[in-house]
Amino acid sequence: MALTGSAFLAIFHDIDPASWTEYMEWHTREHMPERLSIPGFTVGKRLINHDIPRYRYGTVYGGETAEVFRSPAYLERLNNPTEWSNKVQPTFRNFLRVACERVASAGVGEGGAMATIRLDFQDGAGEADLLGKAAALSQSLLAVTGASGAHIGLARREISGVKTRETELRPGMSEKEFDAIVLVEGSGLPELEASVADMEAVIAASGAGIGAPATIVYNLAYQLTAIDMANSATGGGA
Repeated sequence: MALTGSAFLAIFHDIDPASWTEYMEWHTREHMPERLSIPGFTVGKRLINHDIPRYRYGTVYGGETAEVFRSPAYLERLNNPTEWSNKVQPTFRNFLRVACERVASAGVGEGGAMATIRLDFQDGAGEADLLGKAAALSQSLLAVTGASGAHIGLARREISGVKTRETELRPGMSEKEFDAIVLVEGSGLPELEASVADMEAVIAASGAGIGAPATIVYNLAYQLTAIDMANSATGGGA
């Protein structure tokens, strides 16, 4: 299962067009290696969809637990950004970042694309409704054409809402948060896009109390794991 750990951090944003190339270089060469060197981070996935006007970029970080995303080691990095981060972070637009507890997953391996489906509780439903149906929902999503993995997250906004120096570098950003999120990994962006209606129908029929889907399908642009970082530090390899 490619998304390891019991939690993940879901991030969506745009970048000022003049900084697209520098953002990519910074994120690959400095930012993700920095994050994946923090104890408890397991994997980082940078996502991109070149053809949408909002939330062109996404990132998903796996964590051993949700507390990793407010751990002293992580907060130390957030409060002491590098020189390159100080330059790039002000180019972010429409920034949304939510820590999630991973409550169910199905499938093995990793896909070349990911559908992200942000959801809200409906008609008085809450966490208990989702927790009771999450395992069955993940299995049902895995059966959708093109899917290779499905992960269901419950938002833990009290964890990701901590204010830091990096927050100050992205002023005036107040995006609508979500209660839950479904991540579906799959064969490719067009294949998953063709199945979006089926995914949303499965969620609606699940009885998990979540709805109002906001769905974006992304290509996987770059992936890095804690094992990659450990091998790099020791000079090891496959």
